Amino acid sequence: MKLIIQIPCYNEAETLALALKSLPREIDGLDEIKWLIINDGSNDNTVDVAKECGVDYIVNFIQNRGLAEGFMAGIKECIKQGADIIVNTDADNQYEAKDIPKLIKPILDNKAEYVIGERPINQTKHFSFMKKMLQKIGSWVVRKASNTLIPDAPSGFRAMSRECAKRLNVYNEYTYTLETIIQAGQKNFAVTSVPIRTNEDLRPSKLVSSIPSYIKKSVITIVRIFVVYQPFKFFMSIAIVLFSIGFILGLRFLYYWMAGNGEGHIQSVILSGVLMGVGFQTSLIAFIADLLSVNRKLLEEIKVASDTRQ
Repeated sequence: MKLIIQIPCYNEAETLALALKSLPREIDGLDEIKWLIINDGSNDNTVDVAKECGVDYIVNFIQNRGLAEGFMAGIKECIKQGADIIVNTDADNQYEAKDIPKLIKPILDNKAEYVIGERPINQTKHFSFMKKMLQKIGSWVVRKASNTLIPDAPSGFRAMSRECAKRLNVYNEYTYTLETIIQAGQKNFAVTSVPIRTNEDLRPSKLVSSIPSYIKKSVITIVRIFVVYQPFKFFMSIAIVLFSIGFILGLRFLYYWMAGNGEGHIQSVILSGVLMGVGFQTSLIAFIADLLSVNRKLLEEIKVASDTRQ
């Protein structure tokens, strides 16, 4: 049984050595543990630090491509190198590496295929109130879209089986955290979480350049999740609201018309017709989006089958 611990890196020379120093080389139940970093276009000596610390595999990007693409590149390399279990952690030593045995235990015990480390968010002092709220909202969205019970979906400390990792795809360019849980849940993989510890903050988050930017990206990510993974429910909900408002306005006009005062409410008829028309068109979009979603799932299955044959 081979475990590969991967770490996405972008200019992490100052903290990488500390993060690597705490990683295990032996865990009961495993035959081999290797380390891998994804150098996401760093312009400092991140790679030199990694080599000095004994990293086994390095995935190099010439320029920065973002966390999501880096994560997936690492997953592909881990699979190529024969990993049976993959653990993802951060280069800033945010997560307590001593909890890796706890993180992979559900996989070793055949009780789960994707395990998310649940951070003590409410007790994490360097998280702002807004960040805590957005992470809770994001986790709620993921639970609704994936039919899982993950309390800390944005956590980057996670473990996955080889089969689960092979079936993950990330379309979001911002982060992989929410999307991969939804995919695993929708593909009926056993997804669970375990409580983990975190270390003190060593540097500002590179995903959160500013609170307004974080809010904007988080909202876009959340909306996009519903559009991509729950398209029928998303568009049909909008269609029902629009059609219902239009229908009520139409009934309102009929009431006044039957009372002999219809001429003063012509605007209601016009607005009613517009809203009901838009609602009907949106319902058609819901069906088309659902068909596209089915097509995406079929293409993913074809890709997995092709990769397996190779």
